[in-house]
Amino acid sequence: MDADCAAILQFCTATESTDWLQSISTNINDLTLENIKKANKYSSPEEQMVHMGWVCENLLAKDSSHLHSSKFLVLKGSSLYVFSRPPVTTSDWGQVESVHNLCEVLFKANKKLWVAEDCWMQAKMFRGQHQEADHRDERALCFSVLLGHGHMHNYSVELGSDLALWEKSFQTAICTEVQKVGSKTYMCSSQGKVLCFTIDFESGFACTECTSKVVVWRYRFSQLRGSSDDGKTRVKLLFQNPESKQIEMKELEFANLTAVLHCIHSFMAAKVASVDPAFAARKHPHSS
Repeated sequence: MDADCAAILQFCTATESTDWLQSISTNINDLTLENIKKANKYSSPEEQMVHMGWVCENLLAKDSSHLHSSKFLVLKGSSLYVFSRPPVTTSDWGQVESVHNLCEVLFKANKKLWVAEDCWMQAKMFRGQHQEADHRDERALCFSVLLGHGHMHNYSVELGSDLALWEKSFQTAICTEVQKVGSKTYMCSSQGKVLCFTIDFESGFACTECTSKVVVWRYRFSQLRGSSDDGKTRVKLLFQNPESKQIEMKELEFANLTAVLHCIHSFMAAKVASVDPAFAARKHPHSS
């Protein structure tokens, strides 16, 4: 549990090792769900936990070799928490390595080599495919978390069901947080004016004058037709005028562009999910 000790279990066949891994993983997930339910019973609605668990962070050393570090991720309330070991007591939450606002987090799963059923990728070692273990970062069971300040963390898991659960958990946590906060506002500049750019779950996008609160322009999510950015501070948003049907471009400059782009993505994803019956039916990541 403290990630300080490791045990190696060796089996006669890859199939046997996979069976054991699945059994151990199932037991861990059952206990994790039990702890989540217990924690949520005594937590406020704003601090409900969606999911938590161990992942392997894939790091690149200066000599281009791969380094791996165990991390414990928690999706709780409005934030993604990153620990080096699980928080057991209340004081342990103060030992968090980093905390990130879910509205400004972008989750991306690596599905280019997606496998339909659970399998232990490293079992291929027993069939003579040693190169697969040497390139863990290129495996199918990886996901990346892009943060609002521009940094990206790459994580991997051992089972396809674990990756699917993390993906569903991130979707649920982000959409729940978006609907809870309702709107996010960022300072920006356009044509020499300082403005407030607001993303609202109900009404869409709006720019207002910061002092007078006068609305400069407003568009719904459905009117956004495209966007481009310079990767630094500027973004161009293309909206369709509902009356003239013409495309109107709005160029804005932000000090925290990445966070704004991630937030736009989160709000639009939550808007789509809110009208998707299939998503609503599977909203809790631990449901079948």
